[in-house]
Amino acid sequence: MTETAPPYVGRFAPSPTGPLHFGSLVAALGSYCAARAVGGRWHLRIDDLDTPRLVPGAVEQILRQLEAFGFDWDGSIYFQSDHGSRYEAALEGLRRCGAAYTCSCTRKEITAHAERGVLGPIYPGTCRDGMIEPEREPAWRLQLPAGSLQVHDLVHGDYRLHAALELGDPMLRRRDGVWGYHLATTIDDAALGVTDVVRGSDLLPATLIQSALQTALGLPSSRWAHLPLARTRAGEKLSKQTGAEALDSDRPLPALLEAWRLLGQAEPPDAPASIAEFHAWARAHWSLARAPADGDPFADGLPHIA
Repeated sequence: MTETAPPYVGRFAPSPTGPLHFGSLVAALGSYCAARAVGGRWHLRIDDLDTPRLVPGAVEQILRQLEAFGFDWDGSIYFQSDHGSRYEAALEGLRRCGAAYTCSCTRKEITAHAERGVLGPIYPGTCRDGMIEPEREPAWRLQLPAGSLQVHDLVHGDYRLHAALELGDPMLRRRDGVWGYHLATTIDDAALGVTDVVRGSDLLPATLIQSALQTALGLPSSRWAHLPLARTRAGEKLSKQTGAEALDSDRPLPALLEAWRLLGQAEPPDAPASIAEFHAWARAHWSLARAPADGDPFADGLPHIA
């Protein structure tokens, strides 16, 4: 009997640390079109776990922006802050199978001695055999498998890094109790039934960790596609840290067309007259095969993921 592939499910997961900017639009448009072009579902998730960085009113502003740019999502909005029990259960599962360990190292201590990798300081496994400072409140880390990790990306092809030398054991839960990005997003994607993760290429290294977590927890494997980044004129990744301006909800169509071009998609023969007309064209003509791979997604520096 031939197995039927699960229906396509995608998602967009902004953090409410400020309004959406053009870089956010590129990621949203790519993931949205990839889902809608095949009649798939597209979920909206709000990544609101890192409470010290949250901006009051940002969630409402993000929703207004998405609606102004013609995005619609399936089901209710998924807030990460509502699902701590899921992360706790996953951490317990990792503890039981020996894939998680406690760590007493502070960020300052790690930064002072660690080599730099594509996701920031490479944790050297200081506490793998027991906490150096057992009286401290512990964090929890994932013990990555030895050797190289590899995933296949639909834009970049096969991608691999050496776990210990280029990534280091990632955080599962910080010492202050905040859940780590990798664990939360892996559990959330499984809970939403996400089959395809389409996002910016700065998160390509994170895919190796999230794929390892899927394996350790017995979760379905995702398909991955990492899109080109919007950059400043100086070549830096467009972000809040580089002064990206909020999307102008009064003029959505020019920004949508610019994002469409950055994603390498075919130019409409006639300029769309409305947001609805643009999205109808985009659904009918989207091709992930046209999306260019960034030559060096990390040319402007390193992303920082807790």
